[in-house]
Amino acid sequence: ANNSGSNKHLTEKFTRLPHLAGTEQNLKYAEQIKKEWQEFGLDSVEMVPYDVLLSYPNKTQPNYISIVDHLGNEVFNTSLAEPVPEGYEGVSNIVPPYSAFSAKGQPEGDLVYVNYGRTEDFFQLEREMKINVTGKIVIVRYGKIFRGNKVKNAMLAGAKGIIMFSDPADYWATGVQVDPYPDGWNLPGGGAQRGNVLNLNGAGDPLTPGYPAKEYTYRFDLVEGVGLPKIPVHPIGFHDAIRLLENMGGQIPPNSWKGALNVSYRIGPGFTDDFKSQKVRMNIHTNNQVTRIYNVIGRIRGSLEPDRYVILGGHRDAWVFGGIDPMSGAAVVHETVRSAGRLLSKGWRPRRTIIFASWDAEEFGLLGSTEWAEDNAKLLQERAVAYINADSAIEGMYTLRVDCTPSLHTLVYDITKQIASPEEGEEGVSLYESWHKRDNWTNDRNAPRISKLGSGSDFEAYFIRLGIASGRARYTKNKKTEKYSSYPVYHSVYETFEIVDKFYDASFKRLRAVAQVRGALIFHLACSELLPLDVMEYADSLRKYAQSIAQLAQRHQDEMETYMVSFDSLFSAGENFTVAAKGFHERLQTVNRLRVMNDQLMYLERAFIDPLGLPGRPFYRHVIFAPSSHNKYAGESFPGIYDALFDIENSADPEKSWDEVKRQISIAAFTVHAAAMTLTPPEVK
Repeated sequence: ANNSGSNKHLTEKFTRLPHLAGTEQNLKYAEQIKKEWQEFGLDSVEMVPYDVLLSYPNKTQPNYISIVDHLGNEVFNTSLAEPVPEGYEGVSNIVPPYSAFSAKGQPEGDLVYVNYGRTEDFFQLEREMKINVTGKIVIVRYGKIFRGNKVKNAMLAGAKGIIMFSDPADYWATGVQVDPYPDGWNLPGGGAQRGNVLNLNGAGDPLTPGYPAKEYTYRFDLVEGVGLPKIPVHPIGFHDAIRLLENMGGQIPPNSWKGALNVSYRIGPGFTDDFKSQKVRMNIHTNNQVTRIYNVIGRIRGSLEPDRYVILGGHRDAWVFGGIDPMSGAAVVHETVRSAGRLLSKGWRPRRTIIFASWDAEEFGLLGSTEWAEDNAKLLQERAVAYINADSAIEGMYTLRVDCTPSLHTLVYDITKQIASPEEGEEGVSLYESWHKRDNWTNDRNAPRISKLGSGSDFEAYFIRLGIASGRARYTKNKKTEKYSSYPVYHSVYETFEIVDKFYDASFKRLRAVAQVRGALIFHLACSELLPLDVMEYADSLRKYAQSIAQLAQRHQDEMETYMVSFDSLFSAGENFTVAAKGFHERLQTVNRLRVMNDQLMYLERAFIDPLGLPGRPFYRHVIFAPSSHNKYAGESFPGIYDALFDIENSADPEKSWDEVKRQISIAAFTVHAAAMTLTPPEVK
């Protein structure tokens, strides 16, 4: 996948037309990908359909927000669509901004502003500002946490509708002069972020949780669907947000609640005295319907271990054109398949089987990848070595970003030392050195930072449900200076090929570097005699995670003493794991039973899976890593303990809450200890 020109051509080829999941154009792209993968020389390529719940706006009844006077007349309406970018004026089937899976309805009421809509924002509103949002419509700004968590928090607080807007404070680059698109890469005032607002917690299709959505599958009624919001939800741009916020009454918020718009950001409820009689009305007519989607699955059979699978998967569906998300990543998958096909034609064959996947309906809740994982769960639990994710390859212009399981850290570092930096003026410098200079892991090791996996992309079912070693790599922003949330035009009509070509990666060298990292991960995992998974890195990470979760608990030292809470068992399990990892590592130097050792390496990640799942989240089963309950995008270590500690000082029943902390510590200690046992010699003693 070494060709920046091919990556550029492919990104352009697959971003000319909108290709929303469930539409004819997305099916055409699937058929085109299947045909080309066959031409590249894969051993087999198939299209795998599922019938899942998707969600679309009603074409005859558009969604919008209005301000209404005391007679019910609409005095202001939000835009029905984004202004279409230059060069795309004649394109049909551009879906207007909407929140997929929003409940239908036309609630009317006073508006309350709740900052980012985080758990802590609602706590502050209710506990410090003494404002109750029951029966109100809330407005929150996008950013910080997954939009579905904002909706869940609004529902729990009693709101009857939620409006989300993109504030320039979170979706504009600051510190440097960047114009709105098309003259720069900032979000125009009419741009709005689409997205699903589900709270699936890994369930996949809302109507068939746990099982693949095939023709014969039993489906729940819509009212029973997993994670579906019960209130209307709608996204708007900041031009429209100004009109809703400019006349709000109530308290002036803390400075941390103020964005970059020229309004006061007052909390409400409702408008100032001059506009007291006016209310806000939501008009939401979105339809949920079971729709067919298609994954494309290609395979190269392994020569020596055909029953061991290494998977490279990324999604194809986009909200509109998908210039960044996902086609910058889909182009990388396509190029990797082309490169593998070229090697096959020269007589090469990997040791293990490689599976390539073009997932569908990722934007609707990771549906294509999760359904395929459910469909093949038994096989994958027995045979999958690793899953490498290939969503957007670029979300910034600064440096590499890698999130992966600890056992892949060493391989990532080794690979990036062999790849050239794509940055101007860094000739002769490796990607590793460039990355290290820009994002050093300063606290306790002299190496580039590698993050924990959260969720929000297609690795979720493979890593957090099935326990398959997983990783992802992309180019990202400078977190220290670039404070905006995601890249500014995220999920808008302005995610075009041109924005990548003009502003993000004109030479497509950054995309090539990411392609080389992803491709090399697949190549090494599929071809190395000994699996390149490092148990010592896992041991080191477990020790650090145990220390950090114990430090979090130490904020409540008096209560810990009162309720006799101790982390000793977790520390002890971590020490046992380190001893077992060292012993395993030493045996690797002399072993001649390769398959046995490789199986122990492959199954280590599986050993961290609890079949009972996390409390209230049965499909999140990884005891060491899971998304935060309060933000699906963020990965937490020891998530069971973390959730039990969250907001413990506000618990109505402290003894019960600390009991749950103790229970979660014991589950974590058992799991780490049990995982250590899988690394011991296989002989019966």
